[in-house]
Amino acid sequence: MTIRQLVPLPVRRHFRELAVDTSVLRLIGEMWQDQGFVPSGEPNDEVGERRTLWHEYEDNVDWTDPAHVARVLKVYETLLDGLNDGTIDATRKFLDRQGFDLDADCRIKPKPDSFAAVATRLPRSLKALRDPTVILDSFDRIDRALPADPAQAIGSAKELIEATAKTVLIELGVPFEDKTAKLPALIDLAQRALLLHPQTQVPGPDGSNAVKRILGGLISIATGLGELRNEGWGTGHAPAAPRVGLRPRHAHLAVGAAHTWCQLILDTLADPAAPWRKQATSGLPAGSTTT
Repeated sequence: MTIRQLVPLPVRRHFRELAVDTSVLRLIGEMWQDQGFVPSGEPNDEVGERRTLWHEYEDNVDWTDPAHVARVLKVYETLLDGLNDGTIDATRKFLDRQGFDLDADCRIKPKPDSFAAVATRLPRSLKALRDPTVILDSFDRIDRALPADPAQAIGSAKELIEATAKTVLIELGVPFEDKTAKLPALIDLAQRALLLHPQTQVPGPDGSNAVKRILGGLISIATGLGELRNEGWGTGHAPAAPRVGLRPRHAHLAVGAAHTWCQLILDTLADPAAPWRKQATSGLPAGSTTT
């Protein structure tokens, strides 16, 4: 699968060259090790000991992982500490063009509308998918719509659930009618395939009465979101009249519901100990009841 890297190459190159110009090998090692990174020890094409060592630490960064990137930004902040005002001002202007803010205390944050900021709100289990493109597109459109365009956010939240359900079914090899399948059927099929349906009998907490009640509620929530959009409050169906009274709070309600459902579905798909995996290895059809 392909998830965009959260720190673009120009930013990584900028700080690598800054380290070469202003630091020494010992301090470079301390900066990275203080944030839990170790050098890869792998050869690279860099010239010079400092540049080579910096690159070795970069080798062990997962640039698609928000937690890794947050630690890298701490490395960058440490590097900036104590540099002259001219260098810091130049770096601030450069980062601004790359989608990052550098505040007066030399703390680096992704701009709120940047992909790096959006990615912090994505389920990490997306990385388990072969192709998360459609899901990522829905997340991106939701973030661009909130809070100014609640109708678009509601429409995109419905599309997020639909995209997640279809992607999971494709991943599991469960057949469905792509052109004609309705959202309630997709939701039901996806939850059954992952043994997340309240009618499915599985051992452990997934089969408890409490979890079953929650799962039943999730089906209602996800289905209700589709109905909200179909009633004309979300984009995708042209309303017969203006959407009077639609507020950002309604969009946040819809988006929160979609996030909750998708998080559970994607996390369960990625969980190596989830009950559906035992069923898959036993050769039972997806969604079969187990005891």
